[in-house]
Amino acid sequence: PITKAAFEQYAQQLRGKAKVDSAEASKSLVDQLVMEELLVQEVTLTKLEVQDEATKTAATTAPVVKASPRGFSLASADNKNQLKLRGVMHVDGRFFASDDPEGLKDTWQATRVRPIVEGTLGGIYDFRITPDFGQGRTVIQDAYVTARFKPQVQVTAGKFKAPVGLERIQSANDIRMVARGFPTQLAPNRDIGLQVAGGFGGDRLSYAVAYLNGSNDGGSSETFADVDLNDDKEYAARVFAHPFGDSESFALRGLGLGIAGTYTSQTGTTAQPLLPVFRTPAQSTFFRYRTGATPTLADGERTRLAPQLYYYVGRFGLLGEYTTVSQDVSRTTTAGRREDTLDTTAWQVQASWFLTGEEESFRGFKPNNVFSLANDTWGAFELVARYQELDPDDDALVGGAASFADPANAARKATAYGLGLNWYLNENLKWVLNYDRTSFDGGAAGGADREDEDVFLTRVALGF
Repeated sequence: PITKAAFEQYAQQLRGKAKVDSAEASKSLVDQLVMEELLVQEVTLTKLEVQDEATKTAATTAPVVKASPRGFSLASADNKNQLKLRGVMHVDGRFFASDDPEGLKDTWQATRVRPIVEGTLGGIYDFRITPDFGQGRTVIQDAYVTARFKPQVQVTAGKFKAPVGLERIQSANDIRMVARGFPTQLAPNRDIGLQVAGGFGGDRLSYAVAYLNGSNDGGSSETFADVDLNDDKEYAARVFAHPFGDSESFALRGLGLGIAGTYTSQTGTTAQPLLPVFRTPAQSTFFRYRTGATPTLADGERTRLAPQLYYYVGRFGLLGEYTTVSQDVSRTTTAGRREDTLDTTAWQVQASWFLTGEEESFRGFKPNNVFSLANDTWGAFELVARYQELDPDDDALVGGAASFADPANAARKATAYGLGLNWYLNENLKWVLNYDRTSFDGGAAGGADREDEDVFLTRVALGF
């Protein structure tokens, strides 16, 4: 569109060229033509302004679609409303070097098959839904909503990981070994309830306090069909700090220290004793309480205490945790009723080292290059070593036929070490190979030591 001044100039030209007898008539005709042209141009200009405004509006309201190695997302233009699609798939292999006393076989298994739907509503409310179709069953692993009112106050309701075990809190895609360590078998897994959590000074100090249904050592609420079996609930709390997070010394920044614990008072039944079983890295049971017509039952208070730490600097990583559980139990037989408080402890130390120079971290991994035959690049390689022990209370095994656990199939102690090699083809795919050897005190007929377990474990892990 041209300006009105330009039209006046155009009109003057028309007047000068007009070939009419009457100057007044010529001026009137030209003015009319000019006004008509001005009107057409004004309408055109208005249309262009409307189109420009519509374009700007579309740009500020159009959804944003993204795809990256961390998943796929659909978000509003202001990023306050998001929908993300992620997933985890683990295909595991287990191969014993000798026969297993429990009769377990060499096998391949789709351990985890988890499509993950998560997102944000209104810029404050996060949600996550995680079904799991692994191991030939269907389980809802996560189903919760979190309100992020402030960094210091975030409220979560639903089914989520209880804030206790360090390695349990770590994502299944980020753990370095195929099987989680012995301390994880004493910490609760996922539970249903309410949690208040937050952080101060960035991630310098974080906390979580939860009010939960309560779950067995190492177990989740789906053991009880995701409902509570009694009125008593479990309290859980955790504090974790990075005391040197802002230090000028790079070597100190990766140190994290924490402590967690739980408390409940619950009573089991013959149908659900509320007591755990303990397994080797190959998932062979080496300790169980007595079951049957006269089972051992949880009967009273249960407390857990779990100091924990990790340290990551450069290509080196270290994770350590210790967990102890104090559990009131009882058992009624023809010889009478026995009661006791049993203490079970477990600890592990795990070290990792990137051979190819990548930086170790508690969460996530990103190789410096990806596996590509065309480019002659091979991704990242990592060595892992772990030593761990699980020590049930010896008092569980005394009392003969009235004992809380049968010495013929319940070991007094399990000690294991493992070595691993991890190959990260890219930040979404890794291949894991472990060798684990577990030794036992007791656990066989006549009080003899159960035969050592030697097993090779492997995993192809996909996560995005």
